[in-house]
Formats: sequence, structure tokens, C-alpha cells
Amino acid sequence: MKSPLCLDGKVALVTGGASGIGAGIAAGFARGGASVVVADIDRAGAARVADRLIGMGASAEAVELDLGDETSIVEACADIVARHGAPWVLVNNAGLQDRETFLEGTAAEWDRMNRVNARGPFLMTREIGRAMVKAGAGGRIVNIGSAVLQGSIVHGLVAYAGSKGALLGLSGASAFELAGHGITVNTVLPGGVPTPGAIAARGPAARGPAQRPPPLGLCEPEDIAAAALFFASPGARRITNQVLAVDAGFSLT
Repeated sequence: MKSPLCLDGKVALVTGGASGIGAGIAAGFARGGASVVVADIDRAGAARVADRLIGMGASAEAVELDLGDETSIVEACADIVARHGAPWVLVNNAGLQDRETFLEGTAAEWDRMNRVNARGPFLMTREIGRAMVKAGAGGRIVNIGSAVLQGSIVHGLVAYAGSKGALLGLSGASAFELAGHGITVNTVLPGGVPTPGAIAARGPAARGPAQRPPPLGLCEPEDIAAAALFFASPGARRITNQVLAVDAGFSLT
């Protein structure tokens, strides 16, 4: 009997897969049997992750994709669909995480953050959603939000929190419109994960409630990957428009 988390023969498209949480999700999906498309603006980094997965015996490839550029998204998605068919699962993971305090905030930073973190997933979901609907076999979309939406916050995350709030709204609206096609849309809210992107984030020093250590310790990329794999799996076929926080118990504090 196959595991309810088995994705054998399925294609998984993961944005921001070159490092951090995205690389962890790509590896988790590969272990689940999926053929993984690692998409990232960092083509070399995506290729390194894909090579690592191939070394594990998985099927994987790297694709260059700029979430801030609609043309890049449309062309990359069309190429992926032409070569693989409609992916079974799209994971909208890529995002920016720099900090700018509210009273010093700029429209330019707000627009930059939302262009990648919210507009990019909208365009990805539109393009891959169209392909899923045309294929008629259903599918899964998993959006990677942030525990910032539940109060895990530090100074300087106004634009970031706004963009992740928009992503959560996109999840609900797209879940509603795609449900009739057998496509589910769910959201994972990671807590603190010490990824290269988080460590290198620009802006003022982090201070605020999210500096408290969570009861179960900091999360690792594989913790987020497990939640994404569940939402993508046959075991979650009746689950849509749901939000799962993987925050190591931060909400308890």
C-alpha cells in the first residue's frame, strides 16, 4: 500500500527553490517521489539544488524565473507545461524579507515587496492554474505565507506583512474559484527559520516579540516541507482554503 503522502509520477514546481525553505521543500517533494522543477531567479543556485536531488535518485531540473517580471513568469510556465504537462503541485514559496520601519517606510519598498511576494504568486497561480484546468486532472497549490500574520513580528516588517496578507487573501479567493476544477489551495505559515535569506535581510536590527525563542526551537526548512508535502498529497484531497502554522509553538507564548 502506498503512503498517503506519495507523489510518485507527479510534477512539483517550487519557486524560490535555490536555497532556504524552497530548497527544503524541493528535497521533501523529491523524497515523496515527485519530479521537481526548481524555479528561481538564481539559475546557478537552482541548478545546484536540482543536481543534489538527481544525486539522491530523484528527477529534477532547474528553471530560471523572475517573480518580479510577468513576461518571465508567463514564458517559464509555458515552457514547463510544454515539456512536462501541467504540474500537479505549484508551491509559491519565493519571496523577499527585508525590513523597513513603518515611519521611514517608502512606497518604493512597499511596491518592491508586494511585486514579488504577492503579485508574483498571483501570476504563477493564474498561469499554472490555467494549465491545471485545461488538463482536467485537478491539482494542488500551496502558498508559503508567514507566521508574521499571527503576531510573530519584529520592527520593520510592514511591507513584508502586507505582502503576506495579500498572499493569504489570494489563497482564499483562488481556492474558491478553483475548487470546481478539483484544485485545492492551502497556505503554510512558517515561523522562524534561519535561512540565508532571513539572515541576510537588509534593514534595522530585528527587535520585537518574534525575538522570543519558540518552545520547540527554531524551525528548519524540512519542517515547512513536511506541511507543504501534506497539502500536496492524496491524503489532503478534501482539504482546501486552510492555513497551517508551523511555528514551533510560538503562538503559545
